[in-house]
Amino acid sequence: MRVRESRSDERAAVLGVLDGAMLDLDADLTGDATTTLVADEEGRVLGTLVLDGEEIVAVAVRRSRRGQGIGTALVETAATRRGRLVAEFRDRERPFYESLGFEVHAVEDGRLRGVYCADDADDGEP
Repeated sequence: MRVRESRSDERAAVLGVLDGAMLDLDADLTGDATTTLVADEEGRVLGTLVLDGEEIVAVAVRRSRRGQGIGTALVETAATRRGRLVAEFRDRERPFYESLGFEVHAVEDGRLRGVYCADDADDGEP
């Protein structure tokens, strides 16, 4: 399995994974600040993560492939690209985000907000 940016010809597969996870995505997958990552294996999209700047708009994995580290690989790849990530999610997703090192706080309407900041690599030390 590898994580990479999605190609334009994978839009239907990406939307299929998001739909399978019952995520209603209003974001434009092609906006200037939007990056869509996919986890693929032998050309099949197993999972996807949509970023708008530093915000995780959606992360989803095919039902049959959940619990295999695909979501983790997607978020970790996004973190290496952005350094700081922000996500809003429901309580049932809290363990996933906390396991990745997100600092989680409650926000309105029973949702949670998590912030992840990569270790400061520019601390002036070799």
